[in-house]
Amino acid sequence: MPPTESMTPANALKQTRELLDMIKFEHTVFALPFALLGGLAPFRGAPPLEKVLWILVAMVGARTAAMTFNRLADEDLDAENPRTQSRALPAGRVSRVGAYALLGGAIIVLCLAAGKLGPLPWKLVPLCLLIILGYSFCKRFTALSHVVLGLSLAGAPLGAWIAVNGFLTPPAWFLALGVLTWTAGFDIIYALQDLDFDKARGLHSIPSRLGMGGSLALSRLFHVGALTSWAIYNYQMEAHVFPWVAWCLVGAILVREQWVVRGGRLDRIDHAFFTLNSLVGLIFFVGHAGEWLISRVLP
Repeated sequence: MPPTESMTPANALKQTRELLDMIKFEHTVFALPFALLGGLAPFRGAPPLEKVLWILVAMVGARTAAMTFNRLADEDLDAENPRTQSRALPAGRVSRVGAYALLGGAIIVLCLAAGKLGPLPWKLVPLCLLIILGYSFCKRFTALSHVVLGLSLAGAPLGAWIAVNGFLTPPAWFLALGVLTWTAGFDIIYALQDLDFDKARGLHSIPSRLGMGGSLALSRLFHVGALTSWAIYNYQMEAHVFPWVAWCLVGAILVREQWVVRGGRLDRIDHAFFTLNSLVGLIFFVGHAGEWLISRVLP
């Protein structure tokens, strides 16, 4: 009996591609450098390679679970929103069974990685899941959903710091606070696309509450908070040249991001949201990693 279309390797590969596209797997780049930074910072260099690898696995598992659950929770809203009707779940390119399988697999991967990272990371898994999965329901009752998303991403450096250090020190909190406020700032910008839909549907968001001008002003304030937090982090880590150069470059990127959307100009939202934000964590990580590398090489 010939295999059905759903059983063929080609169709399985297509479903996998659709699932990865559904969760925007490439957006993992937003928080991943900060997770690595949280793992490297307590050592002022490289911790055991095994720790780094399990941090990466935990990060991918957590983000995959969060995004998959978000797509499942928002399927009805995505089907009504003209901007999101073409997403894989509402368009029928991915089945709910496949999405739930991906969700379950991601949670298992996260639990496995947390267990390998130590007793405390393992104990914190329920709290992690509560935050990263609970975010998906926030816009149904609070405009602070952008802050909760920021908290979800801020858990990456905090979790990595705990995994390699066993406890948190003050720099970890300011590194994470910067991630939280940076994320809240760019998520407000992204949510401007759905301002009218959120109002019509009775959903809660900063744009639906404050409008275009107020939202952009608050987004800028959050980004100022991010730069301030990361400046304190640099100071507490006794940073020298490279981390401060990286901080200046990140500041220029955030200024550029705000400039691109000034006055509510959303025609370049992809440039502001993805292209620019994908560089923030990478540049900040490279600045600190470069300094630690040079300090090990030079006498």
